[in-house]
Amino acid sequence: MPAFKTLDDLTDIAGKRVLLRVDLNVPVSEGKVTDATRIERVAPTIKELSSKGAKVILLAHFGRPKGEVVADMSLSQIVAAVEEVLDQAVAFASDCIGEPAATAVAAMNNGDILLLENTRFHKGEEKNDAGFTSELAKNGDIYVNDAFSAAHRAHASTEGLAHILPAYAGRTMQAELEALQKGLGAPAHPVVAIVGGAKVSSKIDLLMNLVNKVDALVIGGGMANTFLAAQGIDVGKSLCEHDLTETAKQIMAKAEASGCAIVLPVDGVVAREFKANAANETVDVSAIPSDAMMLDVGPKSVEVVNEWISKAATLVWNGPFGAFEIPPFDAATVSAAKFAAKCTEDGKLVSVAGGGDTVSALNHAGVADDFSYVSTAGGAFLEWMEGKELPGVTVLTKQG
Repeated sequence: MPAFKTLDDLTDIAGKRVLLRVDLNVPVSEGKVTDATRIERVAPTIKELSSKGAKVILLAHFGRPKGEVVADMSLSQIVAAVEEVLDQAVAFASDCIGEPAATAVAAMNNGDILLLENTRFHKGEEKNDAGFTSELAKNGDIYVNDAFSAAHRAHASTEGLAHILPAYAGRTMQAELEALQKGLGAPAHPVVAIVGGAKVSSKIDLLMNLVNKVDALVIGGGMANTFLAAQGIDVGKSLCEHDLTETAKQIMAKAEASGCAIVLPVDGVVAREFKANAANETVDVSAIPSDAMMLDVGPKSVEVVNEWISKAATLVWNGPFGAFEIPPFDAATVSAAKFAAKCTEDGKLVSVAGGGDTVSALNHAGVADDFSYVSTAGGAFLEWMEGKELPGVTVLTKQG
């Protein structure tokens, strides 16, 4: 990965106006933030800049207002949660450009923190409009991007500003990029990737990219059923995209040509009902009853997966093995996650995981803090795994 500038390259910033792009698109219920994880992730960058005397001006989006002012998508309802995480006062401006923003910025003292209103209240944000970007830039001397989760979008506040102001990566962006470099950019081999989830259709690009980069590709979740069906196995009533069996065959053929092992379940936990603690049994994948569905991979499959993890120097994980939200169909995901965490703790493995369901699954297993890095970026993480260029990252490396 080309070099990019970080906060280590920023000196003498006391009194400088720093436009800091962060991800504050957090879940809110009845005006209260219900999960402050994303705020906590960007707190180190905010605090570091503030402690060095910069005037920290936060840029963020919230929801999808589509260029209109939508009251319940105002960032004003996030202010209290940001203050609580930072343990510091945060001012708010009712717009991200124009007189409200300019007045609020002018009133700042060194070390102050200001949150500007939702950038997506303006159509120019998602269009990366030059005029809108220039208006944003008027309030800053320096641009810092700490929102990897929005880096796959070429918007004014995620990409455009870096063409106007000196641009740097914040601490979260830096950590993410360094972790991803270890994961797939320049990983230590052998590399094992675990890809789970419901559908092959949502991860075709991902699978096609991975078979050229990893030594073994472990496929779990509902996706595995499509691959099993492509091998002529009757998966009963299991979730399966029968229309994609030819695509699965193409992926397997490409993997074979690339020297990448495809690891599929050899047994599974099946049930007749999709509900918690439904009556279930463990069977070989060749013996799935016609009236049953596979809701988790079985213990023999977990042994195979753990054997691959034990051989690996690098593990990249996206997606659970089964319906981990409902017991007992969480067993395989929990078991493999705990084994990967132990290998990581023992210094034998670099483990990088990401994607919404993956984060939830690792939290459920109680091991999210034990992986080398867990990305909270959904779409950006997936596009990175697919090998796509992320505009918000590319523009930073061009400035490096």
